[in-house]
This record gives sequence, structure tokens and C-alpha cells, in this order.
Amino acid sequence: MTSAVHPPSTPADDVPLTVTAWRDYDPDACALPGMALGSHRISGPVDEETDRLWGLGARRVVVPRTVDLSPAANSAPAAARRTVRSLCLVRDLTARAVLVEWRLRIGSGDDGTWKLLSHLQPPQRLEGSDRAEEQLLAWRSSHYLCKCLWRQGPGFLQIRDRRWGDLRRFTCDEPHYHDAIARLDHGAPATDVPPDALADFTEEHLVLRVGDLAWWLPYRVKRWIQEAMAI
Repeated sequence: MTSAVHPPSTPADDVPLTVTAWRDYDPDACALPGMALGSHRISGPVDEETDRLWGLGARRVVVPRTVDLSPAANSAPAAARRTVRSLCLVRDLTARAVLVEWRLRIGSGDDGTWKLLSHLQPPQRLEGSDRAEEQLLAWRSSHYLCKCLWRQGPGFLQIRDRRWGDLRRFTCDEPHYHDAIARLDHGAPATDVPPDALADFTEEHLVLRVGDLAWWLPYRVKRWIQEAMAI
């Protein structure tokens, strides 16, 4: 993997996720017949379900369960998988410019997780940290679309990361790096990922550990949300 800085399928034992979606942000508009999309049970691959919600015209999605990244919350494999599925939903809907209402809980001394997740739609509420209010304010004031993304080209894959203020660009043309991202996209045990790729991605803060799983942080863009010169 080269870098530059400028100033798979859901497991059978996974727990389905239920979300509520609306076509609009206006409560009065949502009350009109046919406007509310209602509750949806997400039991298949998250990327397919987010495409479906997007295709139905969802403009706002509510995740009812708090995403808990505090220590010991994801020690059980099923809990870690459920947390990763919720994070996938937030990530993939953010990539589609759909407003996501969600809540996040982190550890009391955790000063870094919010920054790793700062390319995602900011949560409605941040809990657990001693500086949660300060961190949430910084998250909201610094968030914009396409802040940390990846795209696929002919024979290469590129990640563009602006979470730290500058543009950090990573280009991967090794096939096993592509395989690593495919595995990490929905969360994978670290032992299932090529060690050199996982080490490089971890060093560049492109993966998040959730229990025994490693999860891919950047979202993939299917269309540019900003004009080309801004990317």
C-alpha cells in the first residue's frame, strides 16, 4: 500500500436490526398518507438494505438501539456483531446522504473514538466519556460528507481521509489488500485478515476494533456528493 499526505455476507447467527425510516424531515409531512416508510427489519447484508431504503426514498432513519463501544460491552461475539451491524448502517447511510438519528456510548476515558468516527453522521447523543459534550460539539462542528471514503478504480483502490484536518491518501494495488477490505467491510475476526494489510490499515486508523472483530471505517462512494475539485 502506498500513501501520501497533503497539507461479505452476514453470519447466520447475527441479530437482525430494526430501523424506522421517513421520506422527509418535516413531522407534518411525515404524517401525510404514504410519507412514512415505517419500521424495517434489516436481516440481510446491510449495504443491500441501505440501497433498498435509499431507493424507497428514505431521507431520515432512526436506529433505536444505542451503539455501545464501551469496554466489555462487546466481549460476547453476538454483541460485537450487533454493534458492527449498527455501525455499518450508520456508515452506509452517511455515504448516501441520508440523515441518521443514532446514539453512541463510549468509555469514560475514551478521547479518540469520536475522532475515528467523525466522518459519520454525528450521533444525537454521545454517552460515557467524561468529555462527551465537548466531543459531540466538535464532531458536529467539523462533520461534512466525503470526509473519509474509498473508491475502486481499474486495478487499484484508493482511500481519501480528511478526519485529521489534512488530506491523507492511500493507494492499494495489491490484490490481498482488496481482499482484506472486502472482509473488513462488514467486520471480520482479525485472524481472517491478511496480517500485513491489517497492520497497515490499523496504523493509518482505517479500522476499528469491536470485541474480536475488526471493522472497516471508510465508506465507499457510488457517486460524488461534492463537486470534483473539492474531492
